Amino acid sequence: MAITFGLLGTGFYFTYWRPRLASATTGVEGAACACPAPRTNRAGRILLWVATVLVVGFLIFPYLVPILFS
Repeated sequence: MAITFGLLGTGFYFTYWRPRLASATTGVEGAACACPAPRTNRAGRILLWVATVLVVGFLIFPYLVPILFS
C-alpha cells in the first residue's frame, strides 16, 4: 500500500505541482523559454483520478464486504 500511495503521490506531484517549462523547440529564445507552458494533459489527469478512485475502492472493499453481504 505504501508503494501504491507513493506512486499516486508522485503522479499528483508531476501532474499538478511541478512547474512545466516551455519546450526549447518552440523557437523562442532567451528568458521567454522559461515561462510555464499553458497546456495541460487532460487525459493524464482523468486517468490519474480514475486510478486513485480504483485504488481507494480496492482498499475499502474488504471492509465493505461484511456490510454488503450480511
